[in-house]
Amino acid sequence: MNKTISPPYLQAGDTIAIVATARFITPDILLPVIKTINSWGLKVYLHPELYAQENQFAGSDETRVRVLQDLLHNTTVKAILCARGGYGTTRIIDKLDFTHFKKAPKWIIGFSDVTALHVRLNHLGIQSLHSIMPILFENIGAEKSTLSLKSTLFQDFHDFNVLPHEYNRTGTATAELIGGNLSMLAHLMGTPDEIETKGKILFIEDLDEYLYHIDRMMTQLKRGGKINQLAGLIVGHFSDMKDNLVPFGKNALQIIADQAKEFDFPVCFGFPVGHAFDNMTLVCGAEYKLAVTAQGSHLSLVSA
Repeated sequence: MNKTISPPYLQAGDTIAIVATARFITPDILLPVIKTINSWGLKVYLHPELYAQENQFAGSDETRVRVLQDLLHNTTVKAILCARGGYGTTRIIDKLDFTHFKKAPKWIIGFSDVTALHVRLNHLGIQSLHSIMPILFENIGAEKSTLSLKSTLFQDFHDFNVLPHEYNRTGTATAELIGGNLSMLAHLMGTPDEIETKGKILFIEDLDEYLYHIDRMMTQLKRGGKINQLAGLIVGHFSDMKDNLVPFGKNALQIIADQAKEFDFPVCFGFPVGHAFDNMTLVCGAEYKLAVTAQGSHLSLVSA
């Protein structure tokens, strides 16, 4: 594999900026988050336009571009933490200039709608962190996810052990890890940010979708050649799924297992990533080893 670039990990005293690329954020949500990040020994930078609002968005497209572009160029900011998801990142991504960022990369952090940024950075050959976001920091049960982000930022990596699952397919793979929100990955098809999956381990998760949508998106990825040449597949949380009055007939995990059954790469279900309290931090673009056995699954970072 072509080795991707790892931005510098953080040290005590470094500055992390919080940005809203999609839905707006409010000060009351961030106050306890800032306290938590400060307790890690980090400073927090809040852009003067962070709290902008235009309907559901964190300001106009132009405002959100300006804020994120400023942070990409700000040499004192060592990492950019996306406050929340929602919708809106794809509206601004083509207006961003990554020229300077490619010369001096920094960690971009988040999940859900932030998947668009993870995939763009993967095209640029730069690693990023799929992780819990500030909107969820203070939720009861999110402590392990928050600590997972802290550990990763300071280059303290942990392996992941996952219980056996009835839909798993055994096998091993060592490859670059990429992925994120299934809806976003499907929506990126046919755009400059269409995900590249050949020879990679793909991880997917989603929230609040109709079951037939899951099948349609998996079908789209498969028809687009994004499933057949995978090295491995990791299936995270598929939370709050919905069904029609006439049932689809399968749950989300059964749908994914059915879509992957014709291939022979290892498949791990039940991985702690996605829209749930246990959302462990993954380094997108880094090399991982996935081992799926009858005793369970194991994911470990090989090289960052």
